[in-house]
Amino acid sequence: MLDFEKSEFLSKKELKEVCPVIFADKASNEVSKHYTHIPTSKVIDDMELLGWKVVDAKSVKARKNSTKGFQKHLVVFRNPDVVINGKNDDTVFPQVLLTNSHDGKNAFTFTAGLFRMICENGLVVSTSTFEDVKMRHMGYSFEELQVKIKDMVEKLPLTVESMNKMQATELGQKQAVNFAKKALTTRFPEDELKRIKIDIKDILTPVRKEDAGNDLWSIFNVVQEKIIEGDFEYMAGGKLRKARQIKNFKQDQKINKDLFDLALEFAN
Repeated sequence: MLDFEKSEFLSKKELKEVCPVIFADKASNEVSKHYTHIPTSKVIDDMELLGWKVVDAKSVKARKNSTKGFQKHLVVFRNPDVVINGKNDDTVFPQVLLTNSHDGKNAFTFTAGLFRMICENGLVVSTSTFEDVKMRHMGYSFEELQVKIKDMVEKLPLTVESMNKMQATELGQKQAVNFAKKALTTRFPEDELKRIKIDIKDILTPVRKEDAGNDLWSIFNVVQEKIIEGDFEYMAGGKLRKARQIKNFKQDQKINKDLFDLALEFAN
């Protein structure tokens, strides 16, 4: 799970401690001679000029020594001046999630996200609603970044529209159970779900009173938090087990996007 609970922006010193690969001063030896090295720290500096500051960062574990220090990483930005005021004081901050690597395998990829103040929970918007934005390292410029981020901000109404659709959709008990069952398939393969037993009521039980409600937005957030945080138990092989928190950011993003798409299916 991405650590969206930080209330303050990260300094350069903190970033170097939690995700040093961001500051790689050269690319991996495995890149081609045509590769242009642009450190992620450069994009962070440029994003800050546009009002977007870092709230979280992490990297995947390098699979081999030759990619250590160059592996794929994630940086989460938030702009304190860009806010969505939802119903019932459900304040949401749009976020920009940047993924990159310094091994020549990834372009700069920007994904839209949402941060709910009520539960300090981070959501990732599906690509069907908000397409990822990619920028190549070769020819990178501040001017292009400025245009890309401006376009993302201008498309925020699409995110608000999706949020409003969910808030306006009331689910009956059977629909809520059906949603939760389908949501579990974003984390567990179907053959595994046949071998384990999960109490759907547990998946649908809110952690906090602010999330209590029959509207799809509330139910979606409850289920999303349970699945990502691993805040539920299940029976497997005759033993009661505790689901683990999703810590791999690539898996986190995929599950989040799939859940967002699923919620929109129920909203239509």
